[in-house]
Amino acid sequence: MKKAIYALLLALVVVSGLVFANHDIKNEKSLQPEPKTGKAEIVNIVFKSIDGGQTWQDISKGLPEPVIDVYGVGRNDFFADDNGLWLTTGNGLYNNKPNSKAPFWTKEIFPDEHSNIAHGKAGIFAYNCWGSGIFQKPNGTEVWSPVFTSIQVKRVLSVFETAGGTIFICSDKGLFKSTDSGTSWKHAGVMVGKLVESNGVLLTTSQRGILRSTDEGESWELVISEGGVGIDVERIKGGFAAINYSTAAKTRRIRTSYDGGKTWQPIDAGFPGQAIVDSPWRPINAGNLRQGTDSLWHPKEVASPAPEYKTSIIQVGENFFCGHSDGIYRTSDKGKTWKLVLPSVKGKMFKLSVSGNVLYAIQIENHC
Repeated sequence: MKKAIYALLLALVVVSGLVFANHDIKNEKSLQPEPKTGKAEIVNIVFKSIDGGQTWQDISKGLPEPVIDVYGVGRNDFFADDNGLWLTTGNGLYNNKPNSKAPFWTKEIFPDEHSNIAHGKAGIFAYNCWGSGIFQKPNGTEVWSPVFTSIQVKRVLSVFETAGGTIFICSDKGLFKSTDSGTSWKHAGVMVGKLVESNGVLLTTSQRGILRSTDEGESWELVISEGGVGIDVERIKGGFAAINYSTAAKTRRIRTSYDGGKTWQPIDAGFPGQAIVDSPWRPINAGNLRQGTDSLWHPKEVASPAPEYKTSIIQVGENFFCGHSDGIYRTSDKGKTWKLVLPSVKGKMFKLSVSGNVLYAIQIENHC
């Protein structure tokens, strides 16, 4: 009898041990991290600085994977205003509101696929280079509505609104302007690129360089011409800044103007790698000399400089920032020296935008 009781107790102990062991295994499994699902978060695409470029915050989280830049760097796909940062990709239109937390982006509910955006006094514009019209989202609303339906063009290249309310549309048929909110349109002549305005003076990039108008686009004069195209033009404190390609120097030059765009001063003398080319076959670096057998000093021949692409120039406080294929450069002494403050990934380059003292940078494919 005792043996039977002992065997029964032993069996109960074994069964209890198995039960508790199984419970521990289940608890241990519950403490293990859940398997990851879905795609990795997107990083290192969009950055933000609120301290003059001293530190940078990656605000890429929430964007689609991948960020698609279908039409290239010349497209109007990225700008900042009081409502935060706006960005278009091949996947849609996204907004990053000021002080937003991760995920940083919200996708706009939009009636059509549009690849370009532009700032407007009454609200942001969106349009597609190859037709389908121009839409506007009035400030304080969530509704996109068609605008400027009376203009008959097949391809819209850019949209710009002046402080006085004049609308400019650059199209496949040239530049058009309207002074009555788009009811009627007048042909304004030249093909233009990016437009900016300050104190009634208009500046624009063009295939010939940088153009200037003081009569709301009725006439234009060439104010920077070095044989190459205008790359970027921007408002700065008390004037303008511009990037233009110089066929003589074989590089993109940065200049500023403080007299309404009449005269321009270079601010890129201290830019790293700024090379001077005296002929297509013999690149030289200024100040880099050697003494020849004839006792004369000659420029040292050096390898051709690697292509460098300055994409945008902006001012934040007293500092200038330049988007570049190497990364983002900053100067605090009006171009005497430049410092790399945010390196880029190889094969990519930065475009810049600013709202107040908040600096935004997007890293995109190097298309140039």
